Amino acid sequence: MLKYKKSLIAFSILPQIVALKIISNFPDVVENLYSNGLYIYISKGMRYAFGWLPISVGDIMYTLLSVYVLRWLIRNRSRIIKDTKQWIIDVLAAVSVGYFAFHILWALNYYRLPLHQSLNIENNYTTEALISLTESLTKKVNTIHLDITKNDSVKVHMPYSKTKLLAMIPEGYKSLSEKFPHLAYEPKSIKTSIYSTPLTYMGFSGYLNPFTNEAQIDGLIPSFKFPTTGSHEVAHQLGYAAENEANFIGSMAAMQHRDIYFQYSGYAFALRHCLNEVYRRDPNQYKTLLEQINKGVTENYKEVQDFWNGYENPLEPLFKSSYNNFLKANNQSKGMDSYSYVVALLVNYYQKNPISER
Repeated sequence: MLKYKKSLIAFSILPQIVALKIISNFPDVVENLYSNGLYIYISKGMRYAFGWLPISVGDIMYTLLSVYVLRWLIRNRSRIIKDTKQWIIDVLAAVSVGYFAFHILWALNYYRLPLHQSLNIENNYTTEALISLTESLTKKVNTIHLDITKNDSVKVHMPYSKTKLLAMIPEGYKSLSEKFPHLAYEPKSIKTSIYSTPLTYMGFSGYLNPFTNEAQIDGLIPSFKFPTTGSHEVAHQLGYAAENEANFIGSMAAMQHRDIYFQYSGYAFALRHCLNEVYRRDPNQYKTLLEQINKGVTENYKEVQDFWNGYENPLEPLFKSSYNNFLKANNQSKGMDSYSYVVALLVNYYQKNPISER
């Protein structure tokens, strides 16, 4: 009977895959019943359960699970030859349970409506519109930068500890929720990952643990990046699984923050994405726009680039490739290239809601 149950669980992964293929054709149903329904209760429940703890429950869980899996493989290594069929079923049963939990607890959000439809904006834009937004963002970033430093050649130094920055992140969502009530964020669950060093070598600045709904931030990244990285992971917590959409919402939360340093981080983040897209479309225009940016702002960009360059290693492309394939398997057809969609969201949103001079 036990073997029968294990076989049933193991092969349930097949109808799960089929079900997801069907579900992907009904994003409006996912949006209404799951993302704006069941998931809200799942997310809040786990944040109430784990958010108040100072340690990362998810990281500890991954550690214990890794030890258990390694121990199981060692103890059952002889079965690979002697009892191959049942060994495969045991492994497949575990994968099937994990696959189900992953989707029901969070990943069904990959199949919700695209954000541009929810915001009632377009997802295409002209190069002229892109350049116009880039120029507006440049003026805004330069203004905030000068307000902070009083010197256009000095980079911004965050005056807060990283712990303080994490604690301040929800304030941005409080401001953002005044216009978008569904982005209200409480309770919070944002923590520094105990795996910050491995994350850095893998090339990632944070992640959301889908099994505990904890936002995990790489504690080694420059403080300049904490506001946008933390806000990005919170967007994942709120049900925006797509990386490009989390980038857009995260940058908006930082830009809407009452603290000027968060605003600087948010606007500089948006500007960098727009500049990258301008470079892809028109390298000469990119050079012209780059010359308009305060030197101190580019020093902050350089600070981040130097940080990542210091952790380059032969395995990083492998991790990035694996994540790229993971995104493609989860309704992100362009993989990591879909990150550029954030520019479309920024351009079209700000066409309707122009950036203020101050």
